[in-house]
Amino acid sequence: MNKTPQELVIRFIETRDAIRAAFRWESEYIYPACAHIFLAADRAVDRERLERCKAMVKSTTGPFSSFRGNIKLPLICMLAAGDEPEARWEGTERTYGLLKEAFFSSEYLALAALILSEEVPETDIPALAARGKGLYQRMKKEHPFLTGQEDSVFALLLAESQRTDDELIDDMEACYRLLDERFPKGDALQSVSHVLALSQEAPEEKVHRLIALFDGIQRAGGKYGKDRQLPILAALSLAKGSVDELVQGLMALDGLLSQQKGYTGVFGMDRRTRMMHAAMLLSLPDRQPELVNAAAQQTTLALIAAQQALMCAVIASSVAANAAAANSAH
Repeated sequence: MNKTPQELVIRFIETRDAIRAAFRWESEYIYPACAHIFLAADRAVDRERLERCKAMVKSTTGPFSSFRGNIKLPLICMLAAGDEPEARWEGTERTYGLLKEAFFSSEYLALAALILSEEVPETDIPALAARGKGLYQRMKKEHPFLTGQEDSVFALLLAESQRTDDELIDDMEACYRLLDERFPKGDALQSVSHVLALSQEAPEEKVHRLIALFDGIQRAGGKYGKDRQLPILAALSLAKGSVDELVQGLMALDGLLSQQKGYTGVFGMDRRTRMMHAAMLLSLPDRQPELVNAAAQQTTLALIAAQQALMCAVIASSVAANAAAANSAH
């Protein structure tokens, strides 16, 4: 993925538009997220492959399946962008069945099943689900009104950690308290604390780096959101390299995106969403080797965190948009 910023943005827009042409009438929030999936896999969009994956999912799920909601198109794209989509889909279904023994059914749990089916041996899923459920319950105990279904994804990924449950919970809570001094309380802030807990660095260091990155964007004339966009920036902050270099990379990508269709005019994406898309592009593996000089595992962790945070943001944004449309109709 060693491409210049211009090449990367062009490929991103072309990929987004190819997906939109194949699947019309989806939320505008979903197409960029799906383009990110293909870019992360370094695979071009194959419409015939997409249609085959769509038919496969449709033939094996009912109309009220958790795989048929806002997660449907990202799911199809993740299958199409990977190898052996049939085998991965079968593994995802089996993983989801095992996860449902510990968690309630939801689109977020479906997302977790898709992620874990490729990362974790099926024989390890029951133990991982049990530990994830324990972490989720402790999250809910600390923040009963903030912890929702989307946190099941983070709980399951954190359950893969070699650290103890106490260490993970203490890390999350320390990050949340430090972040609370700067950003509004809420679901997004809790998600940020979960993303940062994926890194073993000290909470003070992680939070300081995230705040420095956010402030650097503001000083450079950019705008970054403090709501659903923030977990993606937190994931990017896990990548190594100086904050100044990350800010420069973000501003370069944001400037290029501002000239692209879908980001201009009254009906274009707002500046905060555009900068979030710049952050997700900068999080791609090997985007700029000088920025991602950590061990491969840390780089992969940052990408996974960015992808899951983005998918959760997409689901939440789509749900909110649908609710707003329903209310305006009455």
